[in-house]
Formats: sequence, structure tokens, C-alpha cells
Amino acid sequence: MRGVGKTGIILAMTALSGTAAFSQTQQVQPVSALKGHNSNAPVDVTAERIEVQDRADRAIFAGNVHVTQAELTLDTPRLTVAYSGGQGAGSNVQIRRLDAAGGVVVKSPSETAKGDFGVYDLDRKLITLIGNVQLNRDQNQVNGARLVIDLESGRAVVDGGPPGVNQSGGRVTGHFTVPQRQQGK
Repeated sequence: MRGVGKTGIILAMTALSGTAAFSQTQQVQPVSALKGHNSNAPVDVTAERIEVQDRADRAIFAGNVHVTQAELTLDTPRLTVAYSGGQGAGSNVQIRRLDAAGGVVVKSPSETAKGDFGVYDLDRKLITLIGNVQLNRDQNQVNGARLVIDLESGRAVVDGGPPGVNQSGGRVTGHFTVPQRQQGK
């Protein structure tokens, strides 16, 4: 099913489980498996290298970066962590944002999203993937230029982007499995 809709059409995560909304006038409220994800849970990061830039309130992780927060994982070659606090002894560091570059894969227990770049804004509880975005659930797939997941509502929006600027050509595409029905005898 190529060319499902124009730029900005909302494709629901529920579409990935079998119910799709294909027109702009008939949209289903999308729900991601990450709905209600605890963005206050501790964030664990592993990498081959870290550079702390304390004056800029950021840390740069490089080389096979793996991030875990509750049931969410993020893998990328390079990650910049923006934080606040941490000045002086006994100060708590508060992570505000994660910026992933060089390709990013975000996984929940039932979904996998990929893109060229990613931003996880912990304050706003939003995950945004940009560039050659691919969202998979089971054997269903949606492709586009940008994906935004609101962790509070679970709403997932895939946009096609401007025509001619990326591989999607300004369109969102999808491939959905259909339940096999037995034919009557």
C-alpha cells in the first residue's frame, strides 16, 4: 500500500495493529505502546567513550551507545545528553534531552522505530525521529520523514515531509497485514 496519504496525514499506531485511518477526515486516535512511559525513570547509558562538557551542561557519548529507561531502549553511534544541575558537590544532575545522531533505533516491547536522527525531550515527554523514518509493529510498517511520539497520550504521528527533499518524496507509505479470513463453504 504505497502513497497512503499527503504530507501531514496522521497514521495511527493502532493502524499498525490492524485498524487504519487513511483519510484526513477520518482519523483514529493513535496509541503507541510507549503510552504512559515513565520518563522520570533512571536513564542508563553505555558507550565506548564519554566527553563531559560541564560548562555547557552536556555530555557526549560515542561508539555503540546504548540507552535504557524502563522498557525503552535507544541505540545510536553518537548521543548528546543535555542536563541541568550537577554544579558543586551533592548536586543532582537532571537529564533534560537526548540527541542521537548517525542513525537511531528506539525500541519498546512491541514496536521498533528507526531514523537518521532522534531527539528525546524528557521535559516535554516527546520522542522525535527525523529522516528515513521507519516504524514497525509485528509485520506492519509505516515509513516517512518524521515521527513524533507523545509519551503521555501515546499519540504517534508520521509525516512525509516536503516533496523532493527526502526518500519519501513528501509521502507517508505503509504496509499492513490483513487477518486471514476463512471462506464460507
